[in-house]
Amino acid sequence: MRVSQVAETLKITPDTVRFYTRKGYLKPIKESASGYKSYNDKDIQRLRFIISARQLGFTVDEIGEIIGEAEKGKSPCPLVRDLILKHLTETEHRFQEMLALRERMKSAIKNWEGKPDMEPTGTMICHLIENFTQDEK
Repeated sequence: MRVSQVAETLKITPDTVRFYTRKGYLKPIKESASGYKSYNDKDIQRLRFIISARQLGFTVDEIGEIIGEAEKGKSPCPLVRDLILKHLTETEHRFQEMLALRERMKSAIKNWEGKPDMEPTGTMICHLIENFTQDEK
C-alpha cells in the first residue's frame, strides 16, 4: 500500500503517515522499480496503535519509547501505566486550574455588571481589569 492508500484507509493525512515514517516508527519497503514506499499490514497496525496512543494523550516521543520496549521484546505495559498516570495527574491539575479560572471569569462578569465604560488615561488602560483583583478582596 502507498502513502495515500494508508492515509485513506486510516482517515488521516498522508503527511501524518510520512511523519511517523521519518520518525522511524513505520518501516515501509522501498519499491526498487518505482522508488515508492510500500506499507504492509504491520505498518497499518502500528499506525493504528500510534493513533490510539495519541488519542490517549501520549506524546510522539513517549510512543517511541513504548515501541522501543516492544521491539526489545519487553512488555511496554508498565511504562504505559506509569505514563498514563503521570498524564492523568497533569490533566487533573490543569482541569482544576481551568475551574478556578472559570470562577474568576464568572466573578468578573458579575463584578463588572453596571460598571461604566471609561476612557483610558495615562495611567489606566481598562479599569475593569485593573481594579478586578482589588474589587475581589
